Order: sequence, then structure tokens, then C-alpha cells
Amino acid sequence: MIIAEITVVPIGTKTPSVSKYVSKAVDELKRLGLKPELTAMGTIFEAEEMSIVLKAFETVHESVFEQGAERVATTLKIDERRDKEGTIKQKMQSVASAQKSVEF
Repeated sequence: MIIAEITVVPIGTKTPSVSKYVSKAVDELKRLGLKPELTAMGTIFEAEEMSIVLKAFETVHESVFEQGAERVATTLKIDERRDKEGTIKQKMQSVASAQKSVEF
């Protein structure tokens, strides 16, 4: 399973707010059959194949231009592990488990 995070920054818009652009980008990910999880700094999702991740990247990037942005900066992070199956939920549980065993 591939876990990816996309962050999109519209530039050259009439307002500093990016909510409408992000909302449309999340809708586009859903349209591709993905289950995006919105965070404060980006959107994460899982995919079985790299081609799906790259299609999602292109779709999100283009959706911001289609909304009128004059410039778009899009960042993609990919976490692909091939030695064992991993999911967003599994990674979160792993970190939570590690935190319980750490003493301060």
C-alpha cells in the first residue's frame, strides 16, 4: 500500500484563503475513488499503485488552475513500503503505541 500526502498552494488569487481550492482538490480525490483524509497542512490518502498516486497529483494540481489560480505550488510526499503491508491507520496505531512506552 502506498501512503501519499498532497499539499496544494494556489498563488495569484484574490484572497489569502485557500479553503475553496482545497475543498475542490479533496472532491477530485474522492472522484478518483480515493479516501482522502484532510489535515491542517495537507491531505493524505492510500493507493495500491503508483500510477494512481501520480494521477491524483496531476488531478489536484490542475483543479486549482481550473478554479482561476495563476500559479500553483503542489507538494507530494510518498511513503511506499514493500516489505510489509501498511496503512494510514496502522501507522497511527504504531506511533500511539510507541508513545505509551516512552517515559518523560
